[in-house]
Formats: sequence, C-alpha cells, structure tokens
Amino acid sequence: MEIMTAAATMERDARTRLLDAAMQVIRAQGYSATTVDDICRAARLTKGAFFHHFESKEDLAVAAAAHFSQMAETLFAAAPYRKLADPLDRLLGYIDFRGAIIGGPIAQFTCLLGTMVQEAYDTHPAIRRACATGIGVHAAGVARDIAAAKALYAPDAPWSAESLALHTQAVLQGAFVLAKAKHGPEVARECVSHLRRYIESLFHRPGGKKE
Repeated sequence: MEIMTAAATMERDARTRLLDAAMQVIRAQGYSATTVDDICRAARLTKGAFFHHFESKEDLAVAAAAHFSQMAETLFAAAPYRKLADPLDRLLGYIDFRGAIIGGPIAQFTCLLGTMVQEAYDTHPAIRRACATGIGVHAAGVARDIAAAKALYAPDAPWSAESLALHTQAVLQGAFVLAKAKHGPEVARECVSHLRRYIESLFHRPGGKKE
C-alpha cells in the first residue's frame, strides 16, 4: 500500500511539475513558440513523462489554464481584502491587491489565460474555452462584491455588476499587454490606478469615505 501511495504521489508531482513549467514557459514566450521539449526541459522531465500525462501540447495547455485558475483563486481567497466587511472596501481592496502583485519579471505577473487566448482563440477552440472559463469564474467572484456594493452605494446605476466585473478584467489584460510592449511593470500599475479611480467614481458612499 505504501509503495502504491508513493507511486501515485510521484505521478501527481510529475504532472504538477509539467503544469507549473507550462505556466512559466508559455507566459515567457507564448503558446505557439513553446514546444513540448521546452516544457520538459523546464520541468526536468522526459518526453515520456509528458506523454504519460498529456496527449498533446494543446491538452497540456487546457489543463494548465485550469491549474493557473485554481492557483489564482487560492491566492485571491487568502488576500487581506477578503476579510473586509464592506463590499466596496473589498472591491477597492481587490484592485489595490492587483496593483500590488504587479512587479518583477513580466512573465511572473502576467496572465497565462490572456497570453494563450490572444494566440489560440481561433486556432485552438479547446484552449479558448478553457481560458474563457477561467476568466469568467474569476470575474464572477469580482461581480459578487460589485453587486453588493452597488446595492448599497449605487442602486439606481444603469450598469450591471457583471459588465463592470468584465471591465476590470479587460483593463487588467490590457495592462499586461502594455507591460509587454513597454517591457516593464510601471505602465500596468498606472492602468490599475486609473481603474481604481474610475470605480470610486461609480459609487456614492455617505461621507465620501475613500480607501
């Protein structure tokens, strides 16, 4: 039984190493330019190990999208802003947190989902769907805080929580593209700061409380 458990753990570890390697390599050089050899090299595993777990690079990319999304949701669920009682404070805290984690090498803070879907939206429908699912699930979480804040501070506003949540993701993905174009994080942080000011302007909290 112990031998079987150890073998299963090793298999899970190898799969996770491949997924982690795919996240890093694809974010650094794009989906099309990334080869199975690149991923195996980064994971320090053989191609035999790769094809034991995945049928193709596309199959790995779909799994990597889900893996990235799960890691991101764990990160955001544990962020300090999640403990704030006021939904508008949580929303603004979310934006602040997004800005705070922009830094270091570009491949470390940009989004795997946005990187892949820009290349593969037409040629690899399975990847497009996986990326759309990940972005949609994250946006839905943001929308819950927006909806609660809207009910308190902008009940008559003509926009929907869902549309504003998607707007936050559009700004963030665009900020990552600009960071790549400018080859640095500063422009992305500025975009997030503008997003925060825009969101503040949509709500009318008594006393004009600001973060």
